[in-house]
Amino acid sequence: MPNYRRNRIPGGTYFFTVNLLERKSSLLIEHIAELREAVRVIREKQPFHIDAWVVLPDHMHAIWTLPAGDDQYSNRWRAIKKAFSKAIPKTEYRSAIRIKRHERGIWQRRFWEHTIIDDADYVAHMDYIHYNPVKHGWAVTVKDWPYSSFHRLVKMDIYPLNWAGLDLPLLEVGEPEN
Repeated sequence: MPNYRRNRIPGGTYFFTVNLLERKSSLLIEHIAELREAVRVIREKQPFHIDAWVVLPDHMHAIWTLPAGDDQYSNRWRAIKKAFSKAIPKTEYRSAIRIKRHERGIWQRRFWEHTIIDDADYVAHMDYIHYNPVKHGWAVTVKDWPYSSFHRLVKMDIYPLNWAGLDLPLLEVGEPEN
């Protein structure tokens, strides 16, 4: 079994990509209420700040800042995935290995994480998250996508409502390997 090394900085700010196992699924937006509830429950138990989040049909990106002294983002993702999985009907295909391990066939096992290193990195990843629905063809403009922290950030005067992401640097964000 490979030894995955994660960068862990207590109180750090991290960018994440979390994928469904079935990349053609729209499970995340079909069950957005269950996803939101799973995140709410886990944040009550294991607090973290949501800097940004976008939920697409088959994957999501987020930036979190953890509390001082805390680097346990993996435990939070595990708990969110588990709570979401328990909240939705069992309709997915499960391989023999997933059945043996008592796993649902919903999530890719791994997720991609990047430690935010400075203000420029933070801004680039914030913009990447909010432009993602347009990049993938799910929305014509950033403001059209309802499953994003963009709308909250507009209310906070961080982004203008008509922000289009047209000046974005080419930020290539990796995907987890299977």
